[in-house]
Amino acid sequence: MRKSVFLLLSAGVLSACSLAPKYERPSVPVATSFPTEPMTSASNPSGVTAETGWRDFFQDPRLQVLVESALANNRDLRVAALRIEEARAQYNIVAADLLPNFNAAAGGSRGRSSGATSPIGVSGVTNVYQVGLNLAAFELDFFGRVRSLNEAALSQYLATEEAQRAAQISLIAEVAKAYLAERAFAEQQELAQNTLKARETGYRLAQQRFEVGASSALDLRQNEVLVQTARASLATLVRQRAQAQNALTVLTGRPFAELPPARSLSEQNLMADLPPGLPSDLLTRRPDIRASERQLIASNASIGAARAAFFPRISLTAGIGSASTELGDLFEAGTRTWSFVPQLVLPIFDAGRNRANLTLAQVRNNIAVANYEKTIQVAFREVSDALVARGAIDEQIDAQRRVLEAQAERLKLAELRYQNGVASSLDVLDAQRELFSAEQTLVQARLLRLTNAVDLYRSLGGGLNEKATR
Repeated sequence: MRKSVFLLLSAGVLSACSLAPKYERPSVPVATSFPTEPMTSASNPSGVTAETGWRDFFQDPRLQVLVESALANNRDLRVAALRIEEARAQYNIVAADLLPNFNAAAGGSRGRSSGATSPIGVSGVTNVYQVGLNLAAFELDFFGRVRSLNEAALSQYLATEEAQRAAQISLIAEVAKAYLAERAFAEQQELAQNTLKARETGYRLAQQRFEVGASSALDLRQNEVLVQTARASLATLVRQRAQAQNALTVLTGRPFAELPPARSLSEQNLMADLPPGLPSDLLTRRPDIRASERQLIASNASIGAARAAFFPRISLTAGIGSASTELGDLFEAGTRTWSFVPQLVLPIFDAGRNRANLTLAQVRNNIAVANYEKTIQVAFREVSDALVARGAIDEQIDAQRRVLEAQAERLKLAELRYQNGVASSLDVLDAQRELFSAEQTLVQARLLRLTNAVDLYRSLGGGLNEKATR
C-alpha cells in the first residue's frame, strides 16, 4: 500500500509533461542600431556610460543626498518593494501545489444511539477516538497544469522585481530633473533680482530727470514698465522655485533642514560621451523591457495550463492512523486504519468553458507580445530622441551664449550713445529688455542639456547601481 502510494506520488511530481507552447522571444521591431547625432556634441573626458553608477553620474553632493533619501523614503518605491513581497507570497502559494500536503489530525466523538435503530435493539453511548496522518487531495500533474501555473506565477514574481528596478531608475531620474529644475529657477531668480535692482536704479534716475525737465513722461513710463516687468518675472520665479522644492520634498520622502552646497548648472557635467552607432540590443538592460518579457513568459505558461484542462485530472486522497473506542487503547495492536482514495475526473461537457479559457489565454498572450514590442519601440524612441538632441542642444547653447554676449555689448553701446546724445532712452531700454531675455533663455538651454543627459542615462538602463560596475 505505502509503496504504491509512493510510486504514484513520485510519478505525479517527477514525470509531469508540459503542454505550454515553446517560448520564443519575439523579434525586435526596431532598427539594429540607434541613430547618430545630427551635430557633434562636446567631448566629455569622463566617458560616462550606461553602466556608470548614479553616484558617479550625479557628482553634485547635494543631489546625491537627495537621491539617497528618495531611495530610502519615497512612498512609491516602498509600495513597489511591497509588491515584490506580495508576488513572492503568491508564487509560494502556487508552488506549494507541486508537492503533496500532509496533515496530522486527532479527534474524538461521543454519541448515543437509539435502540430503535440499533441492530441489536439496545441503546447506548459510543466513544470514538482517532489519530493519523492524512494526504489532502493531491493532483498527479501528468499534463503539466500545476507546473504551468507555477511557471506563470514565477514569471509574474520576476516581472514584479523588474518593475521595482524600473521604478528605482525612474525615481532617480525624476529626483535629478526636479533638482536641476530647482537650480535653474534659482539662477533665473537671482538674475531677476539683479535686473530688478538695476532697473529700479534706472527708474529713480529717470524720475529725477523727468522732475527737472531733462526727459519726457514717455521715458519715465518706459522705465516703469521695465521695473514692473522684472517684478512680475521675479514673483513668478519665486513661485516656481518653491513648487520645485515641494516636488523634491515629495520625491525624497522628507524635508531637509541642511544640505551640502549646491552647484550651478554650468558645473553639472552630465553629458555622456557615447560612441556612435550604439547597438539597439542595449535596450535589453532596461528593467521595464525585462518585466514586459516576464509577463509574456507568464502568459505563455498560462496557455499550457488552459490546454491541460482538456485532459483527465487525477488526484489522490489518503490517510493512515489509529482508531479506538477507548482513548487508552488508541495505539494498541489492531487499531490501525488506512484509506486510499484515487480520483479521476474527465471533462465531458462543460458548455465550452475550457475552450473559452484556452482562447482567453491565447488572446492574452497575443496582447503580451504586442505590449512587449511596444515597450521596446518606446524605449528605442526615448534613446533615439535623447541621442539626436545632444549635439543640437550643444549648438543651441553655444549660439545662445553668443547672443548673450552680443546683447551685453549692445547694451553698452546703447548706453554710451545715449550718454552722448546720439540715441534715445528707448534704445537703452530695449537693449536691457533683450539682455534679460537672453540671460533667461541661456539658463533654460543649459537646463535642457542636463535633463537630456538624465533622460539618455535613464533610457539606456542606467541609474540602478550606486557605483559603477567594473
